[in-house]
Amino acid sequence: MSSVTLTREQQAVFAMIEGTRDHVFVTGRAGTGKSTLLNHLNWHTSKQIVICAPTGVAALNVGGQTIHSLFRLPIGVIADHEIEQNDTVRKLLNAMDTLVIDEVSMVNADLMDAMDRSLRQARQRPHEPFGGVQVVLFGDPYQLAPVPGGDRDERSYFADTYRSIWFFDAKVWREADLRIVELGEIHRQHDDEFKHMLNAVRHGMVTAEIAGVLNDVGARRPLPEDGAITLATRNDTVNRINAARLHRLPGTSKGNPAEVNGDFGGRAYPADELLELKVGAQVMFLRNDVSMAGEPPRWVNGTIGTVTNLKRELRVEIDGDEVEVEPATWEKFKYTWDPVRKRLEKDIVAEFTQFPLRLAWAVTIHKSQGASYDTAIVDLGQRAFSPGQTYVALSRLTALDGLYLQRPLRPSDVMVDEHVERFMAGALRQLAG
Repeated sequence: MSSVTLTREQQAVFAMIEGTRDHVFVTGRAGTGKSTLLNHLNWHTSKQIVICAPTGVAALNVGGQTIHSLFRLPIGVIADHEIEQNDTVRKLLNAMDTLVIDEVSMVNADLMDAMDRSLRQARQRPHEPFGGVQVVLFGDPYQLAPVPGGDRDERSYFADTYRSIWFFDAKVWREADLRIVELGEIHRQHDDEFKHMLNAVRHGMVTAEIAGVLNDVGARRPLPEDGAITLATRNDTVNRINAARLHRLPGTSKGNPAEVNGDFGGRAYPADELLELKVGAQVMFLRNDVSMAGEPPRWVNGTIGTVTNLKRELRVEIDGDEVEVEPATWEKFKYTWDPVRKRLEKDIVAEFTQFPLRLAWAVTIHKSQGASYDTAIVDLGQRAFSPGQTYVALSRLTALDGLYLQRPLRPSDVMVDEHVERFMAGALRQLAG
């Protein structure tokens, strides 16, 4: 990822982050290259940068640390509880110039305020938002929402304290200016009509005409037997489809155990701990190919292929070409302060090695985040049950003619959170001004 060339639009945002101390929220529709920009920032910044994310898998994907482990915060609502900090944490929080938070739409307002308080406290700058640290946020509120607190007390606390659970309603933003940048150039889809339809789904502005086109293309053709992945709302649907299709193949399956070194803190693994495969199994790649310099990647995150060999090596056919697939290693990082070299160090504290594959007759819409598919079957079950879910599913497709629908779309499938609408309307006014 370090060698990717940025577009002019991405370059301008990088220059803004690098050349100012402004707090920046980088957002944009699916496929606009937010992850590409974040990776470039990670490799090319001259600042002391720390990258974090709300979940273990999201942190692994961006080579960062989870928010809770970085700040040593307790799980659950933090509210006005005293934040305990040992010397190690204080030194780390004092060393950073810029804090990058990926998938920020999953961060709730209480956690955002807890990070603010932690930085003010550690850096002994009680009147400066984030203790003077530049904060850069990446994410799209139209895609992933924060998970509401589990019990009634937590929900009551949010209702009494915040306008909403979302990160943008944290109290710190009353004091800190947040520059909002929306990447507009879509790299996943190239057909303007399909881009327009996806934008309508994103904003909950689907007309009868748009719904008619999507249903005419997606729901009035027989579903493909092979070569398509089903994107479903529920884990049990995905597990049932994958298990049934694997069982249907001849022969016995081969289990490929992962190698886990170090502490992953629970089971937040980026791939299956035991990957069951057979020849003929449909699989999806879970990360981009680390290709030789100058060579085009043989696959990217989301590429679909078919297992052709499991004997001496694992081989997968992609669009008629057979490739050998080696195990990949995901590294879990932890930031520390080196007092001798006077700089932040990023140490590997755990490693997970597994073939970068998952059975892919089906995958949850949530886990399809960031992937691109030429052909997919969207199965919304009885109903889509969270705002943004239908948009995430449809926007994985590179073109309209690759879309298949298990059932026709209904108006109730297209939901947008009212607080996201309010915030993004304000963001658009800021961008226009």
